[in-house]
Amino acid sequence: MTGNLAALLYLASSVCFILALRGLSSPESARRGNLLGIFGMALAIGTTVATPGMISLPWIAAATLIGGAIGTVIALKIQMTALPQLVAAFHSLVGAAAVLVAAAAYYNPEALGIGARDHIHTSSLIEMAIGTAIGAVTFTGSVVAFAKLQGLVSGAPLVFRGQHLVNALLGAATIAVCIWLVVDQQPCAFWALVGLSLTLGLLLIVPIGGADMPVVVSMLNSYSGWAASGIGFTLHNNLLIITGALVGSSGAILSYIMCKAMNRSIFNVIFGGFGGETAAAGGAKQEQRPVKTGNADDAAFIMKNASSVIIVPGYGMAVAQAQHALREMADMLKKNGVKVRYAIHPVAGRMPGHMNVLLAEANVPYDDVAELEEINRDFAMTDVAYVIGANDITNPAARSDPKSPIFGMPVLDVEKAKTVLFVKRSLASGYAGIDNELFYRDNTMMLLGDAKKVTEDLLKAL
Repeated sequence: MTGNLAALLYLASSVCFILALRGLSSPESARRGNLLGIFGMALAIGTTVATPGMISLPWIAAATLIGGAIGTVIALKIQMTALPQLVAAFHSLVGAAAVLVAAAAYYNPEALGIGARDHIHTSSLIEMAIGTAIGAVTFTGSVVAFAKLQGLVSGAPLVFRGQHLVNALLGAATIAVCIWLVVDQQPCAFWALVGLSLTLGLLLIVPIGGADMPVVVSMLNSYSGWAASGIGFTLHNNLLIITGALVGSSGAILSYIMCKAMNRSIFNVIFGGFGGETAAAGGAKQEQRPVKTGNADDAAFIMKNASSVIIVPGYGMAVAQAQHALREMADMLKKNGVKVRYAIHPVAGRMPGHMNVLLAEANVPYDDVAELEEINRDFAMTDVAYVIGANDITNPAARSDPKSPIFGMPVLDVEKAKTVLFVKRSLASGYAGIDNELFYRDNTMMLLGDAKKVTEDLLKAL
């Protein structure tokens, strides 16, 4: 394959990736976007393998078959509720790949045309150092995120005295070692950079609570893209540079959107310690206040007499796998002439778009699903708001209590509905560690129990 043809095919792959991102911006076009991304990646891999001078083709074929088989098994067996930890695990692989490719380039620069051992081009060393550092941070950070989301370790923030100072010193040491590597090109400098970056990635994520992972997952996504882009410069691979930049920039934009939705500072996410303050609040003793509770029959009576219902799903729905029962309930209400819609908060669940994916799995029509900005004004004209497994994203304290940890965070105006049916296992606080004022409103009825069982009982009562 000639160089011009390879460049043309790489350009076609880049266009596919851009169109894939465009498709993923809407649930209606997400499937097409995924297919374009798959085609673009297949084209990119085929072009790379067909490049003149490519060696070890049997090893490449074996690795492709093994990796493809593992990916297929995971895709077939993975539950929708486990998608956040799957994404975190995949991010860790991207980070590890960046470090391994950088190590291969460092020990065999002649193969890539970036100089000779101990005489690597300065520009290539700078690119290699940046890719290595970001890749190592991405690897350990993503491993910690996976462990917290999977429940392998406690989701509580691990906060220690002086953590910001330690992170700052590690960051400064990482930059210093990058300079050392560029100047002296010593193996000990390369591996010191890897070790410091791995440690920094660990310490940046452990202070973050497991329930605050939506922002973390999107930020790690951005890191993985920049790591790939940095290594792309080392390899002189334009496609890897473009793809990494696409992932890095889109992940950064998404992280900013998520931070805005959670009233967080993006600098706290980047430099660690995010979520520690709110976790401290969670240790406070919960105030005992009277609440109105009901059962499925009570809820069914209210639903039957409603003309409009807005459903607000949260992570509790995901854990209970209640989306299918919820869709059946919505279908029955529609048959009785009730207008049913779904309100999605940007940070509902454990990753961006988590609720959209779960509702799509249950074949909920896209036209029934609305984002916060679209539907918030409609709660005041709605008979029933059915909140299932959500918490802080419906807390009125975000608007009314300046001392609240979530004050200023955009929330769904659920309390403005005539009646609120709130499905939750208990009155426990959410990730912010504070009471939800909505529990105690006169127009709220708590339906305590497993989200799926409560919804199924309600369906039977209807």
